Amino acid sequence: MDDGSFDCFNLEKSIAAIAATLKVAPGQVRAAAELLAAGGTIPFIARYRKEATRGLDEQALRAIDESLAKARELADRKATILKTIDGQGQLTDALRRQIEDCGDKRELEDLYLPFKPKRRTRATIARERGLEPLAEILLRQEPLGRPRSEILRPYVSAEREVPDEAAALAGACDIVAERWSEDAPTRGWLAGQAAQSGAVCSKLRRGKQEEAAKFEMYFDHQEPCRRVPSHRFLAMQRGEAEQLLRVSIALDDEEVLRNLRQRFVRNPQFEFHGDLLATVEDCYRRLLLPATETAVLQDLKENADAEAIAVFARNLRELLLAPPAGPQVTIGIDPGFRTGCKVAVVDGTGKHLAHTTIYPTPPRNDVEQAEQALAGLIEEHGARLIAIGNGTASRETDAFVAAMLRQRRLEVTKVVVSESGASIYSASETAAREHPDLDLTVRGALSIARRLQDPLAELVKIDPKAIGVGQYQHDVNQSQLRKTLDWEVESCVNSVGVDVNMASASLLAYVAGIGPKLAERIVAYRDANGRFESREAIRKVPKLGPKAFEQAAGFLRIRDGAQPLDNSAVHPESYHVVEKMAARLGVAARQLVGNAALAARLRAEDFVEGAVGLPTVRDILAELAKPGRDPRSEFKVARFAEGVEELEDLREGMILEGVVTNVTRFGAFVDIGVHQDGLVHISQLANKYVQDPSEVVSVGDVVKVKVLEVDLDRRRVALSRKQGLAPSG
Repeated sequence: MDDGSFDCFNLEKSIAAIAATLKVAPGQVRAAAELLAAGGTIPFIARYRKEATRGLDEQALRAIDESLAKARELADRKATILKTIDGQGQLTDALRRQIEDCGDKRELEDLYLPFKPKRRTRATIARERGLEPLAEILLRQEPLGRPRSEILRPYVSAEREVPDEAAALAGACDIVAERWSEDAPTRGWLAGQAAQSGAVCSKLRRGKQEEAAKFEMYFDHQEPCRRVPSHRFLAMQRGEAEQLLRVSIALDDEEVLRNLRQRFVRNPQFEFHGDLLATVEDCYRRLLLPATETAVLQDLKENADAEAIAVFARNLRELLLAPPAGPQVTIGIDPGFRTGCKVAVVDGTGKHLAHTTIYPTPPRNDVEQAEQALAGLIEEHGARLIAIGNGTASRETDAFVAAMLRQRRLEVTKVVVSESGASIYSASETAAREHPDLDLTVRGALSIARRLQDPLAELVKIDPKAIGVGQYQHDVNQSQLRKTLDWEVESCVNSVGVDVNMASASLLAYVAGIGPKLAERIVAYRDANGRFESREAIRKVPKLGPKAFEQAAGFLRIRDGAQPLDNSAVHPESYHVVEKMAARLGVAARQLVGNAALAARLRAEDFVEGAVGLPTVRDILAELAKPGRDPRSEFKVARFAEGVEELEDLREGMILEGVVTNVTRFGAFVDIGVHQDGLVHISQLANKYVQDPSEVVSVGDVVKVKVLEVDLDRRRVALSRKQGLAPSG
């Protein structure tokens, strides 16, 4: 009935659907789609093409990009299904319309199910035994006015392995059950029922009580599907993955069966009415319920993944955009016991100056040697910051450094920093290229020091998943997690901007339009030819074409170059606008850059022309007032209470300062200096109702908290930010 080619992608229909979902105009979506199709990157479009998209932000552009990809994927699947059914000679006009109009992936698969090649089932075996005509009689449910045995007898055949009438009826009922179970509207209705009024249940597997202690609250747990939070569902899923729990969906079986009987069994006068009622129950329990359970658990997993990944992405963003301590000489310490603490010194640019190993911790306890070595490095290099990794022996090392600084009255700030992923960086190709002559452990200490100087520049060298951004990050969809975290890194890097003469290839790779290969070429060109004196000079890098330059230029900075605009977020395509502004004021363009008073004398509306609209002009004026402004906050440190170093030192009612290390849907974890983060439950985050913890705290925030409860056996600390306690500093 067709030439065999099916094109199911309708761009205009997709644009209309996306616009309705995002509550934006179709024209905005169309413009974004065209820019993306032409090779535009999301950071570039969001920043420099506001006129075209009418101000769509990165989040909206990402949603459009993802939605278009999903629409194309769905269209490709429709084409495959249509081709398959057409090849079977079963594609009717009505079915084709149903498939083409379908907007849901699961609904599409339900429509395809009756035509999908199957493994051998009870129904396929019954068909092989010639029982399909009998099944058709049962499905029609028209009274035949004959004894049952007379209807069944023709289907009895020893040769076909149908020994008696009961076997014939059973086989035909298997075909009926499968046919009913493949009814798309029924499958859709049942999945909807389960999602709306079903419950997700978890039970302890027999004999697993000791192993499953950490899942104790899920040993006999049940809550509505529509209300289960992502972290609880992911915990149940992890318990099932470890074969400690069994997770299922509970429905009101009687209510469902009543509905299914009404749907499928129509004629009480039919000779096999009672058999069909029994078949309804078999169809439900053997086929529909397991399929529904799989579908609903999959939906719950996808929703939980999406929610958890959003939290992980937000946590990563907060870590990446943590305030940089800046270009100060910094000492990094990677703590340890038996192997000692690796110490490395870096200059203000992160360059390695010196390293050593000290042994202030057990079993050596060589505090005197450690003090002399560390004090010597501080004095020799003029260090003003010490970054201490938060892993093994961190608490002991922190206590040693605090005592040494106090005794010697040294004006040095110490900060405990996350060392998540530092060991992965140490063993990476990036670290080997940066420090080929240094031991892995020294590389780790260098990374810890540089994380304090500039978290963004250092953390981009590590796989985002290795940074440690959430409790269930290994349980969620890994490809979606990677894609989302990579997007987040790209967004952070471009929002801050990159010094093209200082940046590593790892950092440059995230700049819009560049990527890993071009980043390597930029660094190689810089190493061979010296610093870039202007943005224009970047065009000389081999294989860096006009499109890559267009996308990247606005995010690359040239400090101390001949053109001051090269150290701003003003794109080279708009430099002529700044020249006009300067001419209007009767000054040189370089006098306008960084002069907020001069910029304030200009009216944005006076410079709107052609492709340069009001949003671009306003952005230019903001940049002229504060060129290259860093969006990151000012660097602050938490001051841990003296004498509070272990869990045992905590007392209920203590007021402590700490730093937020993780934000989840149920609260925030805070490092209060006792080597075990405390939890501020969502109900204790503020004196008002809090729906989303991220609205009131972020990773890296320095906060004051009150100790509510200390559970030494379970190593847990409950904290509160109530009673008028505000963020510190």
